[in-house]
Amino acid sequence: TQPLSKIKKLSGTHLHRSWVSVPHVTQFDEADITGLEKFRKSLANEAEKNGVKLTPLVFIMKAVVSALKAYPAFNASLDSSGENLILKKYFHLGVAVDTPNGLMVPVVRDVDQKGIYELSAEVAEIAQRAREGKLAPKELQGGCFSISSLGGIGGTQFTPIVNSPEVAILGVARAKMQPVYQSNGSFEAGLILPLALSYDHRVIDGAQGARFTHFLSQSIADIRR
Repeated sequence: TQPLSKIKKLSGTHLHRSWVSVPHVTQFDEADITGLEKFRKSLANEAEKNGVKLTPLVFIMKAVVSALKAYPAFNASLDSSGENLILKKYFHLGVAVDTPNGLMVPVVRDVDQKGIYELSAEVAEIAQRAREGKLAPKELQGGCFSISSLGGIGGTQFTPIVNSPEVAILGVARAKMQPVYQSNGSFEAGLILPLALSYDHRVIDGAQGARFTHFLSQSIADIRR
């Protein structure tokens, strides 16, 4: 018999409450990140000079902010009555971190106001402190939307649980090379990133979910966006 860690006990209670109180729907999509990866790798030396390592996550975070601006209902929470939607004018993203004691979701604040190098440094620093158990309680609170990325571990898809009172969460699995159809009728190899968006069906319907993931996948696919 092995007792659950304190983190798993606390998060388990919260996850169970979210699962039974939030009517979940998960919308799946894919993003072609061939161009993104080429751009990211081209910045490797510059990133090193800035003392950071660029990962796809920071680009996904910036793309998520663009999608949240385009679809404000996703950057919101229900009030205690369940009858009013509180729309947020700030962009604080929860980022799931795998720690020795269990899953933690520290919040990166004002993502819209930070560049990719600043975000990279902050995400790396907050993830390290999460693994060391050094996060303050306030650093786990106040998020508008969460991202759970398992691409570095593996898997093809998964259905993340909404981090209530947030109304949506993005799950990112491992990218893989696939043939991509071109307009001239040929196929080219592309790096395809699986996306899974779980959302609160009381607030968001399927059409909104599909529009959000489509916008997000297009933003990720075209680095100019």
